[in-house]
Formats: sequence, C-alpha cells, structure tokens
Amino acid sequence: MTKIHILRTGSVWIKAAQVRARGTGLTRIYNGLFDRAWSPELPIFAYLIEHPEGLILVDTGETARAMNKGYYPFWHPYYHFSIRLNVRPDDEIGPQLRLAGFAPEDVKTVVLTHLHTDHAGGLAWFGKARVLVSQREFAAARGFAGRVAGYPNHRWPKDFTPELLQLPPVGANLMDASMPLTKDGTVRIIAAPGHTLGLMAVSVEIDGIMFLMAGDASYLEQTLLEGVPDGVGADPAAQLQTHARIRAMARRRPLVYLNGHDPDCPQRLQERRTMQVLE
Repeated sequence: MTKIHILRTGSVWIKAAQVRARGTGLTRIYNGLFDRAWSPELPIFAYLIEHPEGLILVDTGETARAMNKGYYPFWHPYYHFSIRLNVRPDDEIGPQLRLAGFAPEDVKTVVLTHLHTDHAGGLAWFGKARVLVSQREFAAARGFAGRVAGYPNHRWPKDFTPELLQLPPVGANLMDASMPLTKDGTVRIIAAPGHTLGLMAVSVEIDGIMFLMAGDASYLEQTLLEGVPDGVGADPAAQLQTHARIRAMARRRPLVYLNGHDPDCPQRLQERRTMQVLE
C-alpha cells in the first residue's frame, strides 16, 4: 500500500511580497527582495512516498549548516536581506526520516522539485540514491550564473551527478508534460515551470485521489487558487499557467495539494482535503 509521509526540516521566514507578488517586472523582484513586511513562520517540507517499488523522497529540505555565517555567498543580497532560517541539526532530513521510522540509506530515489537550497540542502544524506532533476533546472543552477540566480551550487556534494530528465512539452493539460516514475504508473513526475524554469512536481495516486507534491509552484494553496505568482519566481507568466493547469485538474478529479511551505499541508494530507476550485 502506498503512503505519504510529510517531514518538516526546519522553518523559514521570507518577505511577504515573496509569498504573494506585489507589482510586475522589476518592481515585483524589488518588492520580493526588500519588502519591509515578513511572512509568518513557514515550514520547510519534504515528502516521503512509501511505495511497493521502494522509498521515494520528494526534496531534501534544508541543512543546519545554512545557519552558519559564511555558508551563503557573502555578496548575494537575498541571503542578507530576504530570508531568515531556523534549522537545527535534528531538523535535517536524515534525523527526520529516522523519527518517522526510516533510514536515509533506505531511500531508493530522490526527486528534487528544484535546486533552491531549502529543497536540495539535505543532499549529503543520500550519496547512494538515484537523484532526479530536470535538465532545464540543472542548466539554470550551474556555475556562477546559477549562484547569481540564487542557487548556492558551491554547497552541492562534490560528487553530485543527478540523473537529468527531459519531460514532454508543457500542454494545456497538467499531465501532458509528465512521465511515470513507478512501473505501476501511480507515481508520476510533472513539469510545473514558473517559480524556477525547470520546476517539477510529483503526483501520487492513492484510492482515486491525486496527491500533488509541487515544491514551490506556489507558497500557499490560496495564492494558487487566486492565481497570484510569487515575488521572486523566474517566470511569473509560466507560473500562472501552471496554477491554471493545477486548478483545471482539481476541477476534474479529487486533488490534494502539497507544497514546500504551506503550514496547512499536514492537515490537508491527514484529512485528504481536496482543493476546492470555485471558478
């Protein structure tokens, strides 16, 4: 039987205008970085899929090393002005897996929705696992250009060689740009660009319900329902199209939306509370 476990790997505070964009163009980016108002405390979630074909981890959360001075590039304004973290060593994905009754070495496959540090910071725990990243995401995150774009790639494990995926082209239907991850087809990887160019989501079919683990497709379910992009995403127009495809899917079938930072995700997962689209 397939089961989903939600794992919290610490907390983050970001600017309110990063959660919910204010303005467009450069104004959106400026507000997302330098808004005076902060978000409430937001969790940093990863998800473990307990599947008959093996354990699949969606994202690895943040590392406690991110709390150390000098971990992030000293010259990057985002890390100085726009983010606050609380990640203790026992918050990391390894201890959290053990707390849930599993071991990091038991994880067969790691799917990274994207390579921002709060989703890929725990990679060091999974040196032997198969790690999947979209080819477009990996290209955007590499090198100095990647560090400027907000990917602290100098903190990746030295032997980090993920398996790069080329998903089908994005179409009108959410599942057009998807591929199966398991032989039985109940777990799929889906292109969900916007927050980053190569963002991927993972869907799991359980008892006729689609559970969609979508990384930072939106920070909150409510902003997705309202069609509001975030304040620092790479392509807000693509993000709004991703939102529309998810809403359309939720109108057609029961869908539980699980993302990286919405405090309501544990309750939605426990209750199997499906997305209610009013439009």
